[in-house]
Amino acid sequence: MAERGIRNMKGVILAGGLATRLRPLTQVTNKHLLPVFNKPMIFYPLEAMQQAGIKEVLLTSSPDHSGHFANLLGSGEEFNLRLYYAIQKNPKGGIADAISFAEEFAKDEKILVILGDNIFKFNLKIIAEKFEKKQKGAMVFGIKINTDSKQYGVIEIEKNGKVISIEEKPETPKSNIAQTGIYMYDNRVFEFIKKIKPSVRGQLEVTDLNNFYLKEGTLECQIIDWWIDAGTSYDELLRANNMVAEKVRNNEL
Repeated sequence: MAERGIRNMKGVILAGGLATRLRPLTQVTNKHLLPVFNKPMIFYPLEAMQQAGIKEVLLTSSPDHSGHFANLLGSGEEFNLRLYYAIQKNPKGGIADAISFAEEFAKDEKILVILGDNIFKFNLKIIAEKFEKKQKGAMVFGIKINTDSKQYGVIEIEKNGKVISIEEKPETPKSNIAQTGIYMYDNRVFEFIKKIKPSVRGQLEVTDLNNFYLKEGTLECQIIDWWIDAGTSYDELLRANNMVAEKVRNNEL
């Protein structure tokens, strides 16, 4: 008998952007197709979707290298997924803008969003099953860090996981919980995105999206145990390769 998927949730992987900090590598292809140890970076969020029980995934990318994804991934059979593609023509549109491309694909169902350069080992399936049953709300995922959290979005939570505040790169962090690029949203997410105004960077910011749920008291946070953002710099890409290699060799990933 085939394994039951998450019936009322779709997956969205965001793999756009210009990745100018990783040039000249990203003049050849999209950063999410660069290798992290023994596989392309994009394989990790796809495997996380599969593990979570998601059956249909929309992958958004920018125009320059969109064909590279299709050549590599096809229709998703290798991951036991049905894979669709969307083009974010404005690579500087922001995360919330990229999510908006999934409105027709989602068909009023909840969505699990993963940034394409996020690598983690947390199994999302139990959380996805619980979230699927919720009437409304959103979920962000955070990780406790020992280093300075100023460079991240910082999440302040209550003991029950309810989010009190999220601040982007605060001078005085209120907690040691850094926001990762993993989100779950109810079917109102696209209406909220339409209400967002561009930030000073000219982007539709995911923090502004999350604040709609925060203000109504329906934003929760799940802490995960290991995570790395592999696509922010040469140093992080190298660190991701080394850390993933070690975990694979130890059968931890």
